[in-house]
Amino acid sequence: MKDSIKRFAKKTFFSAPKSMSQNHIQFSQDQLNELRGSIERNYLDRGNTKSTLGKVEYEDAISGQLFERLDYNRNRVAPWLNSVKNLKGLNILEIGCGTGISTLALSEQGANVVGIDVDEGALAVGRDRLRVAGFEPEMHLMNADAIETNFKDRKFDFIIYYAVLEHMTVNERLVSLKAAWDMLPKGSFLSVIETPNRLWYYDSHTAAMPFYDWLPDDLAYAYSKFSPRKVFNDSYSYESLDEANMNKFLRWGRGVSYHEFEVAIAPLNKLNVVSNLMNYEKTTFLKSGFKGLKYIKFLKSLKNGIPSGFCHPYLDIVLQK
Repeated sequence: MKDSIKRFAKKTFFSAPKSMSQNHIQFSQDQLNELRGSIERNYLDRGNTKSTLGKVEYEDAISGQLFERLDYNRNRVAPWLNSVKNLKGLNILEIGCGTGISTLALSEQGANVVGIDVDEGALAVGRDRLRVAGFEPEMHLMNADAIETNFKDRKFDFIIYYAVLEHMTVNERLVSLKAAWDMLPKGSFLSVIETPNRLWYYDSHTAAMPFYDWLPDDLAYAYSKFSPRKVFNDSYSYESLDEANMNKFLRWGRGVSYHEFEVAIAPLNKLNVVSNLMNYEKTTFLKSGFKGLKYIKFLKSLKNGIPSGFCHPYLDIVLQK
């Protein structure tokens, strides 16, 4: 635990705008120990996950769950969403709440968050995280294509897809996006966060290879053996391609682009993209020496009227109904 804290202290993070409330929960050492136990028991020590991680990698994973990812959500994601609409008192449906890191960051700002996820172990950690922080978690084990059936009588100001669309089949994406859009009252928001853009030339999310998200699924499955990520390239061989293995493969993560939004919601010129994270942090990216700006301009030149958020390496966008 101490090593994790030391590594966290050495890192530099973005600061939230002074105008935003920073009611960040300060966890005691006992609470951190309790959360670590939950993370290990319910999340990291399942199956063969622990055996594939070295000691340093394992501690980094713990540190990420306790500190870095929470800091990212507190100081980047929450302020960005808050810049679209003040989060205090908002009703939010978070699809892909996982271990509750983002759920906590939103709850700290006064939002009423309902989280869903398909990972029961992650949800157990999320419930523990929110409970330890003093909140009463409402988290459900549920697939994203079941939201309309389960929440048809609930009204939400935001529906957020957090790092989850890429892990869904195309049909699940289309069904869920359409349902989410239909559920939202006029003037409310749909947000997609940390979803790899299919149009981007490099897949940093799954295979760590150029052009990978451009390949059709069966060819990507066969080509996975060339990935530098050993845990990924050892998982599949073309000889083992069947429906069950293809479904597991798709769950690793495939890129998403504006095409799903056009099919599920409305034509591109009718989609009101009111914000994206990269433009919100424009000066930060310019100062960081980000080398993809020319490619973003290239993508925009290919499709008339495409919002810039659909041209970035990851989809971090907010649409208003």
